[in-house]
Amino acid sequence: MALTTRTLSIDSSKSPPRAGIRSWIALAVLMLPVLLVSVDNTVLSFAIPSISLALIPSAAELLWIIDVYPLVLAALLVPMGSMADRFGRRRLLLIGSTGFAVVSVMAAFAPSAGALIGYRALLGFFGAMLMPSTLSLIRNLFLDPAQRRTAIAVWAAGFSGGAALGPIIGGFILEHFWWGAVFLLSVPVLIPLLIMAPIFVTESKDPSPGRIDPVSILLSFGAMVPTLIGIKEIAQSGVSAVNMAFILAGIALGVVFVRRQLRRAHPMMDMSLFRNPVFSGGVLANLLSIFSLVGFLYFVTQHLQLVVGLSPTHAAFVLVPGLAITIVSGLVVAKLANHVKPSRLVAGGLLLNAAGFLIVWLNTDGSVAGIIAAFAVLGAGVGMAETISNDLILSAAPPAKAGAASAISETAYEVGSVLGTAILGSVLAAAYKMNVVLPAGLSMASKDSAGQTLGGAIDVASSLPPQQGAALLASAKHAFDSGSGIVAMVGVVLMLGAAVMCLRTLRSAGR
Repeated sequence: MALTTRTLSIDSSKSPPRAGIRSWIALAVLMLPVLLVSVDNTVLSFAIPSISLALIPSAAELLWIIDVYPLVLAALLVPMGSMADRFGRRRLLLIGSTGFAVVSVMAAFAPSAGALIGYRALLGFFGAMLMPSTLSLIRNLFLDPAQRRTAIAVWAAGFSGGAALGPIIGGFILEHFWWGAVFLLSVPVLIPLLIMAPIFVTESKDPSPGRIDPVSILLSFGAMVPTLIGIKEIAQSGVSAVNMAFILAGIALGVVFVRRQLRRAHPMMDMSLFRNPVFSGGVLANLLSIFSLVGFLYFVTQHLQLVVGLSPTHAAFVLVPGLAITIVSGLVVAKLANHVKPSRLVAGGLLLNAAGFLIVWLNTDGSVAGIIAAFAVLGAGVGMAETISNDLILSAAPPAKAGAASAISETAYEVGSVLGTAILGSVLAAAYKMNVVLPAGLSMASKDSAGQTLGGAIDVASSLPPQQGAALLASAKHAFDSGSGIVAMVGVVLMLGAAVMCLRTLRSAGR
């Protein structure tokens, strides 16, 4: 079927046209890649033990198997958003879907750790084509503000639903199949997309795009990758000259990238979008909301598995109620936005995030019931803030720049994920190191392992005499939970500050 382009022009004196049934079917089709990418973010963690046994990767290779996908994905979101505006959002979605499916099959049968790292990098490349395209197509499918908010709520719910399904699906697959089967999930999901998208999803693109700028693409990639690597390494191994050099190099390239965009008549990233306080405030709200979610999950999942002793699958089920509330909250707030100012809704969501962290701090015994309650409150806040902030980002940008605006929103999502783990993870690691008491007589390697992480302490304790091992476990778990309390208070303060920021920057946004 030939790809046709429709240029949308709206008479500002009339109400925007309301979407019909075809647009809602198109939305259902667009949810397929959203679910796929969000599931892919969480499902791999369950396959790591099996991959370690089958491919025997080194410690560095194992980290790259996990990290290379989100690194490449985050680094290419802005260039791919620009490409979608230029060449067509549906076209890029179909190219990305085809590539993602093919590479997923190749990854499932990877013969070595090096090959799997390469395939994961390619998955990030094609995944970066998917996400800006889905959100920007929604912007052009739903012109009515109320309908668009509902559609974005469904889009955000797809992310949350995928995150919830990832651990559950991963656990089921690995109980019945080999590790490569987790990658084959994309094939049955993407085949219906490739069939139905050309029928129901209308093509759209920027009617007057600028030239492709390879230098800006390289600068964007060069700014994101070293910065994210440096942040991740600080979270894992602490501050060092090498890690700081990565971050400073990324920042320097980022400054060059911004200056180049400001000089060009047709920039790859339209920096003028950030002059609109509603757009920039929406981006920050998006980043900080995901920051709170990922940072919360980082220490809570460890508590459930390493302190409480739940299996990964059971720990995932504990978090399902909160993820379900995230979905419901996003759908409900889309209706509330017709009656309540967006700034108050976003600030309210961030205040709920703060309340979720506060419940963790008050839950001194670390009970599962307390964690369920905390995540339910935080999930409600994330659903509110994510839905409205994404709507504000898209509505503040002109339709022709929907792909670029979507890419910026997605980049904020990925950066928020990295910062949530890095910053709150670093606070937790520092607090753990300060409070854990190590028994005398440990080797240097055992001291290093047990003094760095709770998982390391559990491993060391298993090799000690019972009484000594029990003492180390008790100290390590206490140190971890003490650190979790500090992280929770940091989360409270950050979310309160974010709520105040949103009330100021988003106050000009109408209903």
